[in-house]
Amino acid sequence: MSGSMQRQTLLTNNLANADTPDYQPEDVDFQGQLQNAIQSGQSLSSLTFQPVTEPQSVGADGNGVDSNQTSAEIAENSLLYQTMSEVAGQREEILKTAMGLG
Repeated sequence: MSGSMQRQTLLTNNLANADTPDYQPEDVDFQGQLQNAIQSGQSLSSLTFQPVTEPQSVGADGNGVDSNQTSAEIAENSLLYQTMSEVAGQREEILKTAMGLG
């Protein structure tokens, strides 16, 4: 969930800089790193997420932020975080039940 929170921070920062000349957006490949970790059997708690910048130019001022695309990515990431939170809560309830605590 920390990767999703980090991505949300980067995306909102990108949107805040949509009018900053020569600003290049940052993102984190949260889903790609998560998928690789699951496929390789790596512990998810050991994952670290590094921001990456992919130089691009959307505006005449050299700014690389597409406000509409970034807004859509923020909404998608929010839904992903909400889903992960619900799954984590359900897992906790299952564990409590299995231990006779719930």
